[in-house]
Amino acid sequence: MNRRELLATTVAGLVAATPALAYPSITQTTGARMPRPVPPVAKKVPVTIEQLGRTRTDEYQWMKDDNWQAVLRDPKLIKQDVKEHLNEENAYREAMMASTTTLQAQMFEEMKGRIKEDDASVPSADGPWEYYTRYNVGDQHPLYCRRPRGRTDGEEILLDANKLAEGKAYSEVGDTEVSPDHSLFAYSEDAQGSEVYKIYVKDLATGQVLPDVIDSATGDFTFSPDSQWIFWTNRNDNGRPDKIFRRPAKGGETTLVYEEEDEGMFLGFGRTSDDAFMLVTIANQETSESRLIPGTNPTATPVVVEPRVEARLYSMDHWGDRWVIRTNADDAIDFKIVEAPTNAPAKANWTDLVPHTPGRYIEGFSLTKDFVSRQERSDANTRIVIRDRAGSEHEIAVDEPAYSLSLAGASEFDTTVIRYTYNSMSTPTSVYDYDQKTRERTLRKVQEVPSGHNPADYIVERLNAPAADGELVPVSILRHKDTPADGSAPVLLYGYGSYGMSMPAGFSTNRLSLVDRGFIYAIAHIRGGADKGWNWFLNARRFTKKNTFTDFIAAADHLIDKDYARAGHIVAEGRSAGGLLMGAVTNMRPELWAGIISGVPFVDLINTMSDTSLPLTPPEWPEWGNPLEDAEAYDYMWSYSPYDQISANAYPAVLATGGLSDPRVTYWEPQKWVARLRDHTTSTNPVLLKINMEAGHFASSGRFDYLKDIALDYAFAIWAVNKGWEKDFA
Repeated sequence: MNRRELLATTVAGLVAATPALAYPSITQTTGARMPRPVPPVAKKVPVTIEQLGRTRTDEYQWMKDDNWQAVLRDPKLIKQDVKEHLNEENAYREAMMASTTTLQAQMFEEMKGRIKEDDASVPSADGPWEYYTRYNVGDQHPLYCRRPRGRTDGEEILLDANKLAEGKAYSEVGDTEVSPDHSLFAYSEDAQGSEVYKIYVKDLATGQVLPDVIDSATGDFTFSPDSQWIFWTNRNDNGRPDKIFRRPAKGGETTLVYEEEDEGMFLGFGRTSDDAFMLVTIANQETSESRLIPGTNPTATPVVVEPRVEARLYSMDHWGDRWVIRTNADDAIDFKIVEAPTNAPAKANWTDLVPHTPGRYIEGFSLTKDFVSRQERSDANTRIVIRDRAGSEHEIAVDEPAYSLSLAGASEFDTTVIRYTYNSMSTPTSVYDYDQKTRERTLRKVQEVPSGHNPADYIVERLNAPAADGELVPVSILRHKDTPADGSAPVLLYGYGSYGMSMPAGFSTNRLSLVDRGFIYAIAHIRGGADKGWNWFLNARRFTKKNTFTDFIAAADHLIDKDYARAGHIVAEGRSAGGLLMGAVTNMRPELWAGIISGVPFVDLINTMSDTSLPLTPPEWPEWGNPLEDAEAYDYMWSYSPYDQISANAYPAVLATGGLSDPRVTYWEPQKWVARLRDHTTSTNPVLLKINMEAGHFASSGRFDYLKDIALDYAFAIWAVNKGWEKDFA
């Protein structure tokens, strides 16, 4: 099957031009076009909500299960009327997209064919062992392994995640860790997609999993430096991290280490790189605090380093004889790195190690015995900078228009070697070991694409789209060299734009199933992310949040102006907070889009940010505003809230997805959004919903099952561009 045949299925909208790949229409399978399926009509039970002197009416509030916390742990407990409606929605989507079944299967096989089934990670040396993961052919889940250092034999399987998943609809391993003395192996498992984990400890001398299982955890944990204790973060009944506990590593009495009273904070726990300390980390999007426990005294009470101050962030690690701290203190908007004495880490003793430079966003750093390596970002690209104890610096940089360079750090402290990865939108991932002292780079692995891949067949470009206020929004583009940039090709435009998360212009084998069919794939590096620095984030949150949406629209308009696209021929995609972006731009400029793919979409903004029982509500008020106490915040949020701003509009085709056990974006958000969209749209374009009844925020577990979700999204994109429903149904 050559690329020209693939291209024929989409570029000119010739759905049946290539019978081997084109999805069959209802006409092809039955001989006559069938009546169009009738969508579910959700009942309306109007509920009036009064808040800060404002009134809103929600006719679909009944979709929220009052017992949702229990549903997260056992989806079978969902109330019957909600379950029936979700099943009707899933059946309707399947009926509407029945003609794409063959295409979905073909895309799935293509994506699977690009995965090296017996793949393995590059081993990481730690003491007398090398640790790695690998897959057997056909396995959905990895094996966690080790072998003696410097050898290729003597493998010991620490965990077979395939056996762990047997008999379960969902199983995902969260964190794994070997104790510092290499005698214990711990792992966490989420067995329902709700991100409520159990933590297991395995005795590597006996090979037995110890009976004292830790329940109701967030999934992260760590051993003490002496390997005698295990620490973990508790998840309370509302799904929120609230306590740090410890117990003897092999089992025993549990002790409370720290309890956070502020429901707006997240908690975490870890060891410093040199094992000199353990750290309790407390943070939300704009404020943080750390508390120390000496590594030589694991049962000590945590001591505050620097008390939390609103809008000040700091994170720290210990460098043998001093602290190294990344912070935005003292108006260091794009962050700086400071150092402090071991025994006096408070802010009064901070001195600059890497001063603040506006526009150079320091994303993070990693420590080894004699070096600090840091990752910086500017103009949506990254570089890695190495600094020795004397202050001499050199950098690892790449000369490409759009790429992803990622610092992985080191698995040991007393080493000169760090690891990093490189890829671009056309170039598979390369893993390098880099000696910070000799500056020698060793290629350890190149991502293998078994079905074949030639980077020279693809073109990677970078545009800068002018926003309304004059800012330039980077747009990364991937297209096949045979795909013209003359407006004739369909475009998938991806965006996120929240929480300061940058979108790397990296490699994905899955995208090739669209790009090889003549799609142009574009990423809009919009404000709300930190692609151009922390100010890029700060200028699109709370009362400037609309910049996220107008930036995305500016990216689409610029693609049209530069003849990469045309209006009505673009499919927009975003997930989670990127789903809020999808909802907002659908309301603002419906005519731009052929289709909207909105994964686990955060669209019911006012209701969700007013419900303090939900896990993420208080921690996210710094991002969006608090509509319970701030009338100005309520009004601004209301002005763009996707669910609340739905009106009589000719909406494009929409595919919304969700997971029944999702604790981040609860299932009723996409369910309510779809019901209201369908009730208000003035077009005949379909509004579809897929709810995974056995998974949560991150969709299906298993490396192959997940591909089926992506195949559905991409088949929808092709179907939407070609208005497949007009061909399928009478």
